[in-house]
Amino acid sequence: MRTIPSLRWVIVGMLFLAAVLNYLDRQVLSLLASVIQTDLGLSDVDYGHITSGFLIAYTVSLLVSGRLIDRIGVRWGLALYVTWWSLATMAHAWAHSFTSLAWCRVLLGLGEAGNWPASTKAVSEWITPKERAFAIGLYTMGATLGATIAPMLIIALSSGGSNWGMAFLVTGAAGLAWVVPWLWLYRRPSEHPRITPGERELIASIPTCPPDAPNENHQGEGRRWLEVLARRDVWLLLVGRMLTDPVWYFYQFWFAKYLTKDRAVAQADLGITWVVFLAADIGCLAGGLLSAWYIRRGCPSPTARMRAMLLCAFLPPLSALLPFAPSLGMCIGVAMLVVFAHLMWLANISALLVDRVPQWMVATAFGVVAAGSTVGGVVMNQTVGRLVSEHSYTAWFLIAACLHPLAWLILRIGRVDHDEAFRTSRKP
Repeated sequence: MRTIPSLRWVIVGMLFLAAVLNYLDRQVLSLLASVIQTDLGLSDVDYGHITSGFLIAYTVSLLVSGRLIDRIGVRWGLALYVTWWSLATMAHAWAHSFTSLAWCRVLLGLGEAGNWPASTKAVSEWITPKERAFAIGLYTMGATLGATIAPMLIIALSSGGSNWGMAFLVTGAAGLAWVVPWLWLYRRPSEHPRITPGERELIASIPTCPPDAPNENHQGEGRRWLEVLARRDVWLLLVGRMLTDPVWYFYQFWFAKYLTKDRAVAQADLGITWVVFLAADIGCLAGGLLSAWYIRRGCPSPTARMRAMLLCAFLPPLSALLPFAPSLGMCIGVAMLVVFAHLMWLANISALLVDRVPQWMVATAFGVVAAGSTVGGVVMNQTVGRLVSEHSYTAWFLIAACLHPLAWLILRIGRVDHDEAFRTSRKP
């Protein structure tokens, strides 16, 4: 059978495409929010409840999907979740009230969450530690690329918002088309008939977990959950994402509305937001390259991630300046710097998890950590919804300015990068 050169990067490319579709589907509502709110008679508080419903479902699904993917594997697990969220996206086209739209978002959240534990587990199976942050940054860039192209694509598909149901139908159908090549391509490295001997040997040399990891073969399901929940590093990383990911969720769910309300940007002109997500694209790759540079200089991989995250933490405090920017161009520029830094941070905090936990629990642990992320997103949605209704966006931007430095200090004080297993560099 004919082999595929650099198969691991072809697989990362498929994860990249899945992330593009994941964020395209997610962004449709936020980009068309003003039109849909008018058509369905929804207030800003209603919109906050709907987006929170998505995140609550997303949180629950993260806890379940990670363990499910650890049990059934990446191939069928990711195919299942992409199919689910694609059908849920298409269902939005028939929403006609607060209740029906809210249920569509709940179903979407239940499906979309499975993408990230599956992708992270695929990286743990196929990618060396030196390449992990870059690989995670690459497929995460798929998410930000989806958000980058969404403003132009969604506005075009919806005819400027007047035919918003069509945008949901087309983006959902694209996800169903992705499933076919994925099922043909993906296998574990040890089982794949198309991997080259050199790549198989490289992947076989990957350290699969810290040396003190438990043997999963002698654990029941409850015991496995306890092993995940008993890990201090899992809880520290959960807090780190719970504090910082709300900044990213804000730009996904609220930034277009902020520009419409406070900057008087017309619905048809919201395509300008693509440059903000372009900065996020660049941040995904830059974060992986930065920690890889530290590793090449002899840093243990967890220490390299933390050093990179420290540099990232200096830019998000610029959020405090955003509401006072005298022009739309400066406002967009500050937003670009903030999301650039956050996506550098996200690539490294995700790679740090893969570095720290045994491979058998990667998806489960990622689901737990990412659940903390969405809890932060729910709190952000409720907070911003109330602040906007009763005051303004300014207070949120001041809060957002403090979150990354605070999270880094918590991780540093918790010594998440200091473990005897990583005192010396472990190069693959």
